[in-house]
Amino acid sequence: MQIDLRGRSAIISGSTAGIGFAIATGLARAGASVTLTGRTQARVDEAVASLRDKAPGSEVQGVAADLGTREGCDTLIRAVPDTDILINNVGIFAPQDFFDTDDDTWEQFFQVNVMSAVRLSRHYARGMKERDWGRIQFMTKSAVQSVSRGLAKVLSGTRVTVNAILPGPTRSKGVLEMLKQNAEKQGRSLEEVEADFVKQARPTSILQRLASPEEVANMIVYAASEQASATTGAALRVEGGIVDTMA
Repeated sequence: MQIDLRGRSAIISGSTAGIGFAIATGLARAGASVTLTGRTQARVDEAVASLRDKAPGSEVQGVAADLGTREGCDTLIRAVPDTDILINNVGIFAPQDFFDTDDDTWEQFFQVNVMSAVRLSRHYARGMKERDWGRIQFMTKSAVQSVSRGLAKVLSGTRVTVNAILPGPTRSKGVLEMLKQNAEKQGRSLEEVEADFVKQARPTSILQRLASPEEVANMIVYAASEQASATTGAALRVEGGIVDTMA
C-alpha cells in the first residue's frame, strides 16, 4: 500500500512536539502540505524548521495561537481558512485529586481538550462537505469520542470521514519527563521505571511497553488516506491491547 497525500492539506493542532509533531511528520512525508500549530511563535518556528529537515521538499507552515480559546481558534481559521485533513490533537492533562479540582481547572481542560476540537471541526467540516472530501480525526478524550461519532453521522453520505484515535501510553515528551523525574527520585534507570509504569499503571497491556509517537502517527496517516475511505464513525485503537474487550 502506497499512501499518497500529494495535493492534500492538513492542519494538526498542538503539533510542535510529541505525538502531534510525529503526525505532522508522517503526513508531510506522505506528501500533504502541513500546518503546524503551537502556543508560541518560537516553538512554532522551531518545529517548522525541524519538520522541513525531516521531510525535505515538503510544504510546511506554522500558526501560533492558543487553541484553548475562541480567539485562538479564530486566529488559526483566519490564517488558514480551509483544509482537507484536520487532526484535533491539542490537549492537556494532569493527575489531580477529584475533590481538589476547582471549577476554573475543569473549565480550562474543557476548553482545550473539547471546545478546541469542536470549534475547528465546525469550521473546517463545512468546506470538506462542499468539496465532498475530507478527513477529521479526534484524539483520545472520551468527550470528543462522542462528538466524533456524532459528526460522522452529520456527514453521512459524503466522502468526509470522521474518526476518533485512541492511543495508549505513549513515549511523548510529557510522559518521558514524568518518568525521568521518577527515575531520578528513585535512583533507577529510565528503562526500569518505564517498564514498571506499564506493569503497574497498565497491567492489561499486551504490548508490554510504551508505544512511540511514530507508531500512533502511522494509524493517523492511514486514516487520513484515500485507502481509509470506508472507515468512519470509528474509534481506532492504538493502545497496545490495554482495553480488554473485543469491541
